[in-house]
Amino acid sequence: MSRLAVVAVGLAAAVVLAGCAAPRPLPTPTPTPTETLGPTGDGVLRIGTLFPMSGDVSFIGPAMVAAVEVAVRDINVAGGVLGQPVEVFYRNSGAASDDRLETAFAELVERDVDVVIGPASSALAERLLPLAAEAGVTVISPAATYPTVRTAAPQGLFFRTIPAYDEQAAAIVGALADEGEQSVALITTGDALGFSFELAVRAALEREGMRLAAIEQLDAATNIDRLAFSIAGSEPDAIILATGTPLAEQNQAALATLIERGVRADQLWLTAQNLANYSETVDAGLLEGVSGVLEGAEADEQFITRLRQSDPFLRTYRYAPETYDAVVLAALAAVLASDDGGRSIARTLTIATGDGVPCTSFGECIDVLSTEPAIDYEGLSGPLTLDEAGDVVEGEFGLYRYTAENIAERVGVLEIAPR
Repeated sequence: MSRLAVVAVGLAAAVVLAGCAAPRPLPTPTPTPTETLGPTGDGVLRIGTLFPMSGDVSFIGPAMVAAVEVAVRDINVAGGVLGQPVEVFYRNSGAASDDRLETAFAELVERDVDVVIGPASSALAERLLPLAAEAGVTVISPAATYPTVRTAAPQGLFFRTIPAYDEQAAAIVGALADEGEQSVALITTGDALGFSFELAVRAALEREGMRLAAIEQLDAATNIDRLAFSIAGSEPDAIILATGTPLAEQNQAALATLIERGVRADQLWLTAQNLANYSETVDAGLLEGVSGVLEGAEADEQFITRLRQSDPFLRTYRYAPETYDAVVLAALAAVLASDDGGRSIARTLTIATGDGVPCTSFGECIDVLSTEPAIDYEGLSGPLTLDEAGDVVEGEFGLYRYTAENIAERVGVLEIAPR
């Protein structure tokens, strides 16, 4: 909603001589001009993708490509966007260690894309956003979870269909509160990611009326025995280990030492950054009962069948539901804006997940809009509500529990909801 700035006019009291001319008319407030955004598209919604097809996480790229193909087919079968079929162009984002991203994005801009789906990496997203802002291209990532991306994004440009990393704090603390737990200890890192998670934990504990029993930082130089002594000595009801994969050895040592000091496995919670396979690195049965959370919805069998029709050689379906939803949201936003331009899509994208009639596919949502003014798209990745910053504030995390083989198995979901 635009606001008009009102010019306050101060009138000084004046002594007016008798017989003077009529008083001057009072100045009238002048509204501050506001920017009006007209159509920025050319009638055809063009989507570009930036997925990892090379580098250390290239194994997730093919499923994301397949998900885009499935979504675009669904949209075009339902009539396309604004009466025209959606066009899509695929490019390799590369890895954070190379410079493929910038070249690939420049090629997409030459193709007049309106929206980019990707990248999968938070580091690459931070590099992309200034370029996207200059080009007027909206970015929707199905996998970039770091909260630090928010600070790199110009307002209203970046969106994601996956919960941010720090939302795990609210999900875990909420689950503990439901179980009647009263105190939590936190082990995290000393970087920006760790600090954002700490703030989220503190906020969640305050909302739930719970207590932070202790907090310790873990890095390559940490004395694990001292850390375990401090954490176990605070006698918390639960312990959250929110560290990262670069600290794999330290994570394993911390878990083993905490359990040696009497911490029960079912008191321990791992975040997505360290929810790893420990079957070859710690003693059998050591982690049985440890809980953890992981972002990303599970693809159901029907969706997997459709993905494999696009690529029969898929090995994983990670982030495919979130990718599908990103494409559908871009198309719905273009319909709501009556314009396929990137800036118009950015203005209406969150509205597609707002307070309207629930719908679960592009075609169903278009049918709803034929009789109703508003929709609430709920996609393959679960409940999907975006806030003004473009973050998921209603959604799900996978809930995992470790077996006697020290392997995490999915046992359910943890929900996050608007606060």
